[in-house]
Amino acid sequence: MIKNFDELMQKVKLAPRGTAVIAAAQTESALDAAILAKREGVAESLLVGDKSGILQLLEKMAPEMIKSFEIIDTGLDLVKAAKASVAAVREGRANIILKGKTDTGMLLKAVLDKEHGLRQSDVISDVLAYEHPDGLRLMTDGGINILPELSEKLAILKNAVAVGHALDNPMPKVAVISAIEAVNPKMPATMDAALLAKMNERGQIPGCIVEGPMAFDNAVDINAAKIKGISSPVGGMADIFVVPNIEAGNIFGKMLTYYCKYRVAHVVMGTKAPILIPSRADDGEIKMLCMALALVTMH
Repeated sequence: MIKNFDELMQKVKLAPRGTAVIAAAQTESALDAAILAKREGVAESLLVGDKSGILQLLEKMAPEMIKSFEIIDTGLDLVKAAKASVAAVREGRANIILKGKTDTGMLLKAVLDKEHGLRQSDVISDVLAYEHPDGLRLMTDGGINILPELSEKLAILKNAVAVGHALDNPMPKVAVISAIEAVNPKMPATMDAALLAKMNERGQIPGCIVEGPMAFDNAVDINAAKIKGISSPVGGMADIFVVPNIEAGNIFGKMLTYYCKYRVAHVVMGTKAPILIPSRADDGEIKMLCMALALVTMH
């Protein structure tokens, strides 16, 4: 089982080298990720966007690497850059897409285009990995699905389990999070959590152990689980946290980054190629780690 991002990087370096296409790469953090990934032997990068702007930034940031990247010039048109990036994956020129200056909605519109995109399933979801002192943990979905219903939560859970398997965890423990650990008909999140746990018990969600509803303390602290009478291998030992809505996931993720100071990476699953939509505030290292996580899921 991969315990941290250093081990993740080592696994990626041992695999065939992948290529990330960066949509509208004329931004320092995205280019920093491309430079770091190149230097660390993680990935090659195909840069799409305003060629003159990209070259100016490279001249300032890493002049010795100006000729190390192929550039597709789409000018300042961000929509064109998003479409060209998706086309590069469809043509086999790249394996993953990293958001540059394009916004998330713009990129996902191109990715999900029914005729020219990379749509694979009706539900895509963002899976965040964070480097907890006890090992890598996953949280989903704080980036795409606003208020998922049961069928959507099922797909979200399966996408996260796929990432867990890619991180060499053959049987991840999944906590479906709610405010309380008891089923309450007035709280739909508890009902969905109980149904997902039952589906797992009956073999409808293989390759993992699902428990829910679980309050956060029960999922991360063994003593809290024992005090509340929760007898489950997931109690205090969760590898994956499925949150009830985007607000919970967004707050969870940003607390990890800004309050706990954990290193994080995330990847959008459910498309024909992994998509990376890190925050514009994320630095080059985080975006490079996103590349590494995406390439592991691809392999």
